[in-house]
Parts: sequence; structure tokens; C-alpha cells
Amino acid sequence: MAVASMSCVQLGVAASVQLSAQVGAEGVVWLRLFWAAVVLLMLVRPWRMRFTRPAIRTCIALGLATAGMTTLYMAAVIRLPLGTASALEFLGPLGVAVVRGRGTARLWALVAAAGVLLLTEPWHGGADPVGVVLALGAATGWAFYIVLTQRAGDEVSGLHALAVSIPVAAVVVTLTAGPWVLGRLTWQLLGIGLGLALLLPVIPFSLELLALRRLTTAAFGTLMSLEPAIASLIGLAVLSQVPRPGAVAGIALIVAAGIGAEASGRRDAPGGPGSSPERPPNRVTAADLARRTAGAG
Repeated sequence: MAVASMSCVQLGVAASVQLSAQVGAEGVVWLRLFWAAVVLLMLVRPWRMRFTRPAIRTCIALGLATAGMTTLYMAAVIRLPLGTASALEFLGPLGVAVVRGRGTARLWALVAAAGVLLLTEPWHGGADPVGVVLALGAATGWAFYIVLTQRAGDEVSGLHALAVSIPVAAVVVTLTAGPWVLGRLTWQLLGIGLGLALLLPVIPFSLELLALRRLTTAAFGTLMSLEPAIASLIGLAVLSQVPRPGAVAGIALIVAAGIGAEASGRRDAPGGPGSSPERPPNRVTAADLARRTAGAG
């Protein structure tokens, strides 16, 4: 689920970079979040479920983090190569892995810092400084997103958390960018936006929410270490962005730091090691997937 999510994200971002020439970074984000909100509200219908007050607060906070992370990252990839922006944003989940890791895990932060230096080359001015700041802001948003997504997944069943958080994110982006974007929209752009919304964020965010129910946040951060490498490959294939040797080395260091920071496995149940061993709600096993694929329910 996590690997499929990363691939969808980077393909969606690569397609968004090309679309941003027509509506700007904010316009692309608004299109994606608007359609994502419509799709989730239609499919999930969150008003049918009872939410506790803490759950509502968590979902709203998740929506704010989603809006900030998505907007900042889209603005960064317009100024930086896709692999570079992804590696810098990955410092968010890496930070979660380092903070929640064990033993010598925190020492890997130094490896990541070396990777960032190789990516940005501050001694040469090789990277757009505004792009770097935007990518680091997106990294902060991603760290909050991971923690809040896991909390929301524990408090709310199914995809109801996303059906609240994504509309919240859409409202936030509408308030900040909507008036400027609406004047540029065409029916064709609205149709493209619907396709992008499925590719990013509906499918990957749904997969991440489900993945975080089965993994520790540290293990999830480790899996996310693959994303800069995936982004570089997609940037090369789709956007013809050939990375510099120093950038390749920097991405490799950040990937290594993510893997080294934490390679632990499954989460305990939300109540901790002593909680009930029963299967969590909506947890899908391989047998369940096989039955559903075969049409057996």
C-alpha cells in the first residue's frame, strides 16, 4: 500500500507540474483537492457516522496539515527537480522515524543532513533557495500529516477521516487561492483535475491511511525513504529531469538514512501491547483481498 501510494503521488505531481503552466501551483492544488473532496463525500458519506469531538478535531487538524503540505510541495516542485524536492520533503517522515526510533536511529539524521547538503549545494547556489524553503515547509507538513493520519485512523473507522480532512483542506485552499483560480478554469481543466484528484490525493492518501493502521509511524517513515528515488525516476522518465551526480549521491544518503533510522515492523493495537488481540476494524488481510478479487465478497 505504501509503495503504491508513493508511485501514485509522484506520477500525479509530474502531471501537475505540466498543468501548472496554465493555472499555477495553487490552481493545480485547488483542482485536486476540490475533486478529491467531491469524490470522497459522494463515496464515503461521512455525515452518516457519529464522530467524537476529539475525532473531529483530529480530522480538522489533518485537513489543515494536508492543505499546507500539498500547497507547499506543489510550489516547490515548480522551482526544483522532482527528485530534489521529494528528498527534501522526505525529511518530514524521516524526522518522525528518528524521533520515534530506538537506539542509534537518531544518528542517521546526520547522514540525512549530508544528503541535503549534496542536494542543495549551498556553496554553489545550485538550488533555488525559495524552492528549498518551500520543500522544507512541506516536510514539516508531512511530519504532522503522518502523526495525525495515524491518530485519525485509530479514532475513525474506514475512510471517514479522509472524507472530513480532504474537504477541510479543499475549503482552506479555496479561501486562499480560489478567487484567483476560478477565473482561469475551463471544462477541460475541470476534467483533468478530476483525473488528477484520483491519482493524487484520493488513491494514495487512502492507501496511506490503511497502511498506517498496520505499521508503526517509524516503519512507515522507513518505507517513505523510497520516495525520493521513485521521484527521481519519474522525473527522468516524465519530465526529462536528469539529476546531477551530487544530487544522486544526496538522494542515496537520504534514502539510506530513512532505512537506517527505523526498520521495525507492525504496530501494536491502538491500546498498546496489552490491548485486545482482535483484528482492528477494517483491517484487510490477504485472504480478504483474494475473496474480493474473486467476487466472493
